[in-house]
Amino acid sequence: MSLSNGMSKTTAAFLAQSVVAFAVSFIATLGGIVFLPLDPWQRLFLAISVLFLVSSAFGLAKVVRDHQESATVRVRLDEARLEKLLAGHDPFANVA
Repeated sequence: MSLSNGMSKTTAAFLAQSVVAFAVSFIATLGGIVFLPLDPWQRLFLAISVLFLVSSAFGLAKVVRDHQESATVRVRLDEARLEKLLAGHDPFANVA
């Protein structure tokens, strides 16, 4: 599926599969932490590590997506048009 601006759109099935996979893996990891024979401080360390891992994975995905979008031909063409427009504009041409 493709949009008019060249960007692809994710399907509802892929979105649902991604959400379910994330939820199952997160719950399974937290369940493993709860049922491991560990002291409370060790459980908290593992829980904080998992939360940091999840938040950094979201951040990395956003950075990769932004980098990919900035490298598209459409964005580069828009930047070139803007540079051409700014180069040809003289703000003091009509002042005198």
